[in-house]
Amino acid sequence: MASQKFLGRGQLINRLAVQVGDKATAIAILKKRGHLKADGKTLTALGQKRNAMTAEERAKDRASKKFNRPVSDFSYNPKTNSTRIKK
Repeated sequence: MASQKFLGRGQLINRLAVQVGDKATAIAILKKRGHLKADGKTLTALGQKRNAMTAEERAKDRASKKFNRPVSDFSYNPKTNSTRIKK
């Protein structure tokens, strides 16, 4: 999977671009989420915070918010970019 190259920090735009198919679509999504400013190049404060996270940290953060549980309650599968609650 091509997105496996972009698991580290500072890869927010590149990873999303691979996942959705092209960079323009990724930029539009990040603008809509409030992670990029209107110029499509400058990260907002929220975008900088997300960009500083790895793919694993972002996935665990999403799960933590969804299930209202601490991040430490989740394990991560990089092949599927998904989390599970630890047993």
